[in-house]
Amino acid sequence: MDLSIAKIALLAAVAFVAGVIDAIAGGGGLVSLPALLAAGLPPHIALGTNKGQSTFGSLSALIQYARAGLVDARRARWMLPLGFGGSLAGAALVLLMRPEQLRPLVLVLLLGVAAFLAFRPPVAHPEGHSPPRGAALWAALIAFGCGMYDGFFGPGAGTFLIVALVGLVGLTLTRATAEAKVVNWAANLGALIVFATRGVTLWRIALPMAGASIAGGYVGARIAMKGGDRVIRYVVFAVVAALVAKQAHALYGS
Repeated sequence: MDLSIAKIALLAAVAFVAGVIDAIAGGGGLVSLPALLAAGLPPHIALGTNKGQSTFGSLSALIQYARAGLVDARRARWMLPLGFGGSLAGAALVLLMRPEQLRPLVLVLLLGVAAFLAFRPPVAHPEGHSPPRGAALWAALIAFGCGMYDGFFGPGAGTFLIVALVGLVGLTLTRATAEAKVVNWAANLGALIVFATRGVTLWRIALPMAGASIAGGYVGARIAMKGGDRVIRYVVFAVVAALVAKQAHALYGS
């Protein structure tokens, strides 16, 4: 499919915004994927091209967080392959059942995320506190489960990662956002490999978007680190609200 230079430039601008949002709270696909569909790409081509650009944006954000010392290297060494393997498993599972079957469950989970963020008290000891019992096991399950979900369905994967790492592993929102990028990037990479090998990633469109997404990931990570938990909480709320509206429309809209 051939798009004009002007349309590709506009998609790159959209990718920058998506990269900023995704680096802070996940959910960048809410912006970039509809833009690709609106540009006239068929759904499977839009999904493959979106993974082609978002993989680079999530890597950019991950590098910024890691440089700031917000990523536990020991945990990342096994969360990354688990997220990657989960994504491959999810991409294979999508061939066996329809993603639409997950929509009611996703809507309930997103409402639960919103409630958690609204009523969870501030962390009393944001740094240096002892992790809860079973934190390592929870982190492994989160990495594989969210990676699998991202490869299979996708909406809200980054947001689910952040909230799960806060609630089950005991991380602050800032650290959870940083470590979520480990799994997020691994899952994006796994899905991209599946899409690219099937020839459904349009690199002529994906690469300019990837450049903009890299810049967006950098900016978003800097905003998150400067603003801390408060900024992340607000952006996650906004992303969750948008995801709830999207899933509710898909379920009950005309």
